[in-house]
Amino acid sequence: MTEKLSEATRGPLLDPLFATGWQMVEGRDALSKTFTFDSFVDAFGWMTRAAIWAEKWDHHPEWSNIYNQVTVVLTTHDVEGVSALDAKLARKFDSLV
Repeated sequence: MTEKLSEATRGPLLDPLFATGWQMVEGRDALSKTFTFDSFVDAFGWMTRAAIWAEKWDHHPEWSNIYNQVTVVLTTHDVEGVSALDAKLARKFDSLV
């Protein structure tokens, strides 16, 4: 079962993500990042690749796409906050750029 990250585990798992542009969402226990691409097609292609991993790991992001930008929010609704699964998916999303 997935658990909400404890204060002790947040630093080691989240600090590397903050260094790549992820940030905490104000007023929520969630991570967010906006990815910018060269075109709408590039953004949509990235979303397609990301969706395959989200489905494989049964963990789906909140996201929106406006032209060449994709804004992603990750949180684990079952635990009402950020879990190790969110950190794992964030790392995977970064690797797909």
